[in-house]
Amino acid sequence: MNKKKVIFICTGNACRSQMAEGLLHEMAGSSFEVFSAGSHPSRLHPASVIVMDEIGIDISHHHSESIDKYIDSGIDIAITLCDNAQKHCPTFPGNVEQIHWSIEDPYHGWNSNDGDLPPYRETRDELIKRITSFLKE
Repeated sequence: MNKKKVIFICTGNACRSQMAEGLLHEMAGSSFEVFSAGSHPSRLHPASVIVMDEIGIDISHHHSESIDKYIDSGIDIAITLCDNAQKHCPTFPGNVEQIHWSIEDPYHGWNSNDGDLPPYRETRDELIKRITSFLKE
């Protein structure tokens, strides 16, 4: 059986989509091929790495990538995580299920001090809830 390919998309592919990729990979085991990308990719945010590490998920090896890399890769489910990404998300060829989750961006600069982490934790926890629901469907 072929695994469904899921891609999480946000603007910078620095925070939300990176965390979602790590979470679905961890929560669904090997049930899906999981990717993340950005409409305007930047770099992996260190605070995202820290808050995911708090729950035992290592995303430090992830890289920020462009949606363009995945257009012709047979994506089955595209999940946009912000309104901006939804507006700028290209149309994937084939019968791709489009899902939109409007999740607030935790980014407030490139700091990753203890005081900068609470919005990243909130985003991570919201993604856990959404992915749990997604897996039950």
